[in-house]
Amino acid sequence: MNPTSGLHLEENRPLAPLTTLGLGGPARWSVAVSSEAELVEALEWAKGRQLPVFVLGGGSNLVVSDAGFPGLVVQPALRGVSRSFQGDQCILRAAAGESWDGFVAEAVAMDCAGVECLAGIPGTVGGTPVQNVGAYGQEVADTILRVRVLDRTTLQFHELTAEECRFSYRQSIFNTTARDRYIVTAVEYGLLPGGEPCIRYADLERAFAGSARPTLAEVADKVRAIRRSKGMLLVSGDPDTKSAGSFFRNPIVSAAQHAALGRQLHTEPPCYPASPGSVKIPAAWLLEQAGFVRGYRMGHVGISSRHTLALIHCGNGTTAELLALRDRIVATVEQRFAIRLEMEPVLLGF
Repeated sequence: MNPTSGLHLEENRPLAPLTTLGLGGPARWSVAVSSEAELVEALEWAKGRQLPVFVLGGGSNLVVSDAGFPGLVVQPALRGVSRSFQGDQCILRAAAGESWDGFVAEAVAMDCAGVECLAGIPGTVGGTPVQNVGAYGQEVADTILRVRVLDRTTLQFHELTAEECRFSYRQSIFNTTARDRYIVTAVEYGLLPGGEPCIRYADLERAFAGSARPTLAEVADKVRAIRRSKGMLLVSGDPDTKSAGSFFRNPIVSAAQHAALGRQLHTEPPCYPASPGSVKIPAAWLLEQAGFVRGYRMGHVGISSRHTLALIHCGNGTTAELLALRDRIVATVEQRFAIRLEMEPVLLGF
């Protein structure tokens, strides 16, 4: 249906096929936009009908309500990557609709260091600054210089610096203080030509132990292989990939809480440095200690057979079932360890 001359809107489009979980109901309206002008037009159309708007990228970090979404779902199809140089940096500016893994592959092919450990992560460039995407010792906050956004309230475009985005662990203004205010249309990354790959993460240290310093391409390939072994690389026909990635954030607790947990369990819980006086405990370890192991099933949903943090849809399930499993896990972990887990994926239609 074409309610306007410039936009090609669809009614009641199923959202489940647009997500990696494959769950959820339809969008009342949906539209793909291939330019900033079309994005503004879509928002104006929704505003004139008092409809809520949701921006859908790769659908890899999204849990959609069984009832769907009663407003307009906008899919940014903005494309393009440009390159420039500033001092010793290579500046890559990518449109929001670009494949993130494709962007990483392009950066690695240019021999530019800074995002090689983020290979294999599904989704689009526009989603990376929202939750400060990170993995295997890197996060996008390490390289983001500027983020181009559309302010939904004024329909004006702005260039936000990395400082203005206020990045922290899995957070930015886009999912905290300014949630639903901005729509990302492009991201600018500062990478290092000829730079050394990042090998800080234990899996990578083990993989390259005793070998010559690997290339950026070798590190990116190894990251994809590790992600695949854990069911965290999208592979057609692999049931373990019907997930939204890591479902829970690694909780940050005080050193005192960590010590108390160790006394309770009679073993020192694994941890990683966080802010001063705090440590980060692997959420996967907490789930396993609480009895939620790999391969756990509850109806049509469960836990990946290869990655404890990935809640999966086994087929013919509902979002309600998935959230019931989430609630069971959160309640059990909190009851046993006095630590409340927070989910990473975004909820839509609730």
